[in-house]
Amino acid sequence: MTVIVEAWQLHKSYKMGKSTLEVLRGVDLSVQAGEFVGIVGASGSGKSTLLHILGALDRPTFGTVECDGILLNTLWGRKLDRFRNKTVGFVFQFYHLLNELNVVENVLVPAMASGGTLQWLAVRKPTLQRAEHLLEQFGLKERLRHKPYELSGGERQRVALARALINQPKILLADEPTGNLDSQTGSGILEVLKTLNQDGQTIVMVTHDDRIAAYAQRVIRLCDGKKVE
Repeated sequence: MTVIVEAWQLHKSYKMGKSTLEVLRGVDLSVQAGEFVGIVGASGSGKSTLLHILGALDRPTFGTVECDGILLNTLWGRKLDRFRNKTVGFVFQFYHLLNELNVVENVLVPAMASGGTLQWLAVRKPTLQRAEHLLEQFGLKERLRHKPYELSGGERQRVALARALINQPKILLADEPTGNLDSQTGSGILEVLKTLNQDGQTIVMVTHDDRIAAYAQRVIRLCDGKKVE
């Protein structure tokens, strides 16, 4: 299989007044295309920081990340924005949906941000069809014109999933995707992720719960910023 994400000796530290907080301490990581990888660890272990670095939402203090053949430390400005928009899809614990937009409009936001007005007009119809298909696939056929505040937590997370997938990203990064849901609703989201992976979607998911990590094909454990074998 093809390696789609590889990281070498990732370090991340933050200045806290006169002291330095080390969050990551030399993490190596490799993810193959089509894998479902779980990153598990206690609060403060560095797992969310690692995920953000893999998705170019943050930069390491030291170390290198290569994603889909691209060295992330070489990306700046528009190239970095394009990478985040096209190559990676993000799902977070809190859905970050826009209440002034309906469900379909929320899903379309990343696609509309991909280019200029003329480019959007050229792809609007097939992209709208894809958005509606994703939402129907996630059991939201009757919710397309609803606003986020009219949905349950599980429905909002499914909308966030559809939004993350609208640009057909190479890799889906999920940061505690069930952390704001009850166990039954969370299990439904995990089943959706499992089905997406069976269809070929590469997924890296962060969680503090071993039961949730068990949905992944492979689990990586972090403790105090280091990978535990």
